[in-house]
Amino acid sequence: MDINTFQPRTDFTTLHEGVEAIRAQIGQVIVGQHQMVDLLIAGLLTQGHVLIEGVPGVAKTLTAKLLAQCIDADFSRIQFTPDLMPADVLGTSVFNPQTREFEYKKGPVFSNLVLIDEINRAPAKTQSALFEVMEERQITNDGTTYQLDRPFMVIATQNPIEQEGTYRLPEAQLDRFLFKVEVKYPDLKEEVAVLQSVQRLNGATDLSKVVAKVVTATQVIEFQNLVRQVRIEEKLLHYIASIIQETRMNASLYLGASPRASIAVMNCAKAMAAMRNRDFVVPDDIVEMIPHVLRHRIMLTPEKEMEGIRTDDVIAQIIKMVEVPR
Repeated sequence: MDINTFQPRTDFTTLHEGVEAIRAQIGQVIVGQHQMVDLLIAGLLTQGHVLIEGVPGVAKTLTAKLLAQCIDADFSRIQFTPDLMPADVLGTSVFNPQTREFEYKKGPVFSNLVLIDEINRAPAKTQSALFEVMEERQITNDGTTYQLDRPFMVIATQNPIEQEGTYRLPEAQLDRFLFKVEVKYPDLKEEVAVLQSVQRLNGATDLSKVVAKVVTATQVIEFQNLVRQVRIEEKLLHYIASIIQETRMNASLYLGASPRASIAVMNCAKAMAAMRNRDFVVPDDIVEMIPHVLRHRIMLTPEKEMEGIRTDDVIAQIIKMVEVPR
């Protein structure tokens, strides 16, 4: 039986239509980069955060802004700089002379979709301020805990080339990102299409006049609940766990993946199945998601780094080593 023609027992029609509408709206501006768009949508459907890495000018920030424009929800953008303090992100207590009390003024992170541009330009103090926000969806200030509204998603960008004035992200923070998406240069055909698209838009900078809001915040929450209903067989759970276990025993790796990685693979495989109008996960969903989930969670040994080995190369080897369940 062809899985592409299988009729799911859970109705994913609305979710599938919403995903296609988002793709269509973003496609009016962005040429190619289909994988980045799909991974951003999968991150949204699984309540995950996405780190986008690429050289300047490959539409990292623009794609994130377009995704936010497609959703009728709050959006904020934070430009990380070396002098940025935690209070600039989370907010701070301000004395009100009228009430003679301190009032908490919420920072820009109190939003549904938060774009952090050049996340690796802020120092460790500011990076650590994101730990609680990204994992627990809450902020604690002066002994009071504030819950963030759903949906909540952080999309961060970073430039891997320019190292002056940048800071390496802590491993604990990297582990909180569902995906690390590596954005490549467009090929010749795509670059010509980019020029044609810019010519067609005639220099339009107001995205609201180009891209429409096609999904509401309430619908996103409904889609997230639907994704949880996607079925995954026990043997596929064992397959995911086996791959993660291999990262901890591989001689090329200094640091293997955490149990959070196992959960991330399972959740995003469910999201990809739902996006393809299926209510069950197949091994291909898992294999497709593994590199994006693992590449920022594992560390090569110094010897392998000197040899020019990439984490994606080791991940590909591990996938080949673990038998695919039938």
